[in-house]
Amino acid sequence: MRGSVLLVAVCLLTAVGCGSTKIVTRTVTVSATAKSGVGPPGQMVQFGHIESLKPKGSGYVMRFDPEWFLTGVTANTAAAEDGVVAPGEPVPNDNYRLDEGHRLLTYLVPTNAHVTVLTTGANLGGTPITVAQLAQIVAGHKPVTLFEPISTGFWIQIDIDTVRSIKQQYIP
Repeated sequence: MRGSVLLVAVCLLTAVGCGSTKIVTRTVTVSATAKSGVGPPGQMVQFGHIESLKPKGSGYVMRFDPEWFLTGVTANTAAAEDGVVAPGEPVPNDNYRLDEGHRLLTYLVPTNAHVTVLTTGANLGGTPITVAQLAQIVAGHKPVTLFEPISTGFWIQIDIDTVRSIKQQYIP
């Protein structure tokens, strides 16, 4: 008898507990960035040197040697560690270019990519030219007169594997 009283008590408690269940719906807004999470960048900017820019199909193929273009504390510390400046001394022009290797990366460049180079008499914002003209410059020809050689480097804006813009760096 004692077992049946205990069973009835457990059944009553279970029935009472089930009757008090309440469903709550909550709406939460999540940004697109939060939904996708951290992952490979769709767009990024790199600094470096164009080793070649050759026509292929309806566009061009670029071989690019990336380099770190460092400024501030990062530049000063890296340059001191490399023995370029004494520890605690600033780097000239507040930048230090660090080339860890010469691995060439391959990028696609459509003919409509935005390109600016530094030309004689132009402002430091650069002079727009075509990708075809830049390819000529990289090949050693002179379709425009440059203010500085292309060894000053370029900033490229990349969307996955495709270069959208190319801008020559000014070095004072």
